[in-house]
Amino acid sequence: MTGLQFYNTRTRRKERFEPLEPGHARVYTCGPTVYAPQHIGNLRSQLFADQLKRALLREGLRVTHVINVTDVGHLTDDADAGEDKMERAAAERGKSAAEIAAQYTEQWLRDRSRVGCLAPEVLCRATEHIAEQIELICALEQKGVTYRIDDGIYFDVSKFPRYAEFARLDLSADVREGRIADVAGKRQPADFALWKFPPANGPRRQQQWDSPWGSGFPGWHIECSAMSEKYLGRTFDIHTGGVDHIGVHHTNEIAQSETARGVHPWVRFWMHHEFLDFRGEKMSKSTGNVCLLDDLVADGTPPLAFRYFILQAHYRQQQVLTDEALAAAATGFERLTAAAAEVRAADLADDSERMSALRARFDAAVRDDLNAPRALAVAWEVARSRELSHGERRALFADFDAFLGLDLAEAAIAEAAVEADPRIDALVEARETARRRRDFAESDRIRDLLAAEGVAIDDTPDGPRWRRA
Repeated sequence: MTGLQFYNTRTRRKERFEPLEPGHARVYTCGPTVYAPQHIGNLRSQLFADQLKRALLREGLRVTHVINVTDVGHLTDDADAGEDKMERAAAERGKSAAEIAAQYTEQWLRDRSRVGCLAPEVLCRATEHIAEQIELICALEQKGVTYRIDDGIYFDVSKFPRYAEFARLDLSADVREGRIADVAGKRQPADFALWKFPPANGPRRQQQWDSPWGSGFPGWHIECSAMSEKYLGRTFDIHTGGVDHIGVHHTNEIAQSETARGVHPWVRFWMHHEFLDFRGEKMSKSTGNVCLLDDLVADGTPPLAFRYFILQAHYRQQQVLTDEALAAAATGFERLTAAAAEVRAADLADDSERMSALRARFDAAVRDDLNAPRALAVAWEVARSRELSHGERRALFADFDAFLGLDLAEAAIAEAAVEADPRIDALVEARETARRRRDFAESDRIRDLLAAEGVAIDDTPDGPRWRRA
């Protein structure tokens, strides 16, 4: 049995997690729509899912992690109106939709790797699973829950009585507030597209396929139901995504999957992360309020320092990225990696009582709904400890980093991580001189003087290094 507890959006409470198949956790994460560069707000969704995967692996589970890439069917209005984002991007840039998708998928995968995300077991593209999507729509048609209008095949939400339950929707209010687009011919405003037809008199789209209903392309929501079923089965353990998906995309996924396959619940745990705000506003391509990982790197921030920044907040907490917050995170990352680098040459220590106590607290934080800030705080206790040997610290860093993902085993002391203070530097050098001539009383006096100022000295194979304790 695992000790994991996760907050389940479906039930609105924390619940103990055990996989449906003993020893094997199956996870699906909503990936990007690859019509434009993926910004660091998009990366938060991947870093959250990576924390989850690492926590599951830490419990000794085998994990099958599936991430989709949307390369067709996501309209500029999430509720079935507007242009296809891929087709519009291709027209604006004078490229094919396939070229646009390949360019931005590659950028996204590169950025995932740079911030330390483990690769998924399956990366699936919507355009490579058209047959599976058509088959699922046919299953819904046989259940009598679809209908045809001029622009496509739609799901009739009145045939799924639980439609509003997952997101606690008030559908009449959603219509008034514009959550649901009104497409001519829909029976209910909340009905959603399963298969779309291109405009009758418009140019042929780059992306359209033959189907039992005529040439067209899949709606946005059907891809996740079809691909998760192919790779994870008709029911599975965990589905992740952003809070913005709860009310439309994930609600529609549940409706079509549970109806087509006669299962409930289709997914046992739904886990959603909050937004990353950029200087006080939600990061969004549509508003132009975006920041890319390359922008951070160009300003001198290492990619893993951004991962460290994300670890400082719980995934269900909104996080605001400011220049000051990022600079503080970069400094913290550099100091933690410096602490790890200082003990890298030590032999790994066998487990001890004090190591076990720290490990138990770290595990308790991870198991408590992925409480990364609390886990990070335990790692800092190891970094600052004067009681732990270098071998004990190295062993704990290696263990904790399996969840933190900061590459502490390969940590090198960055120039910025070594503080400069000529007076303290001189005292450290004087202490080292005293040690070399075996004047231990003098070296201890200097050490105690520095300790009184909150300065700790670590003796490494490369010489003494000081840090603020």
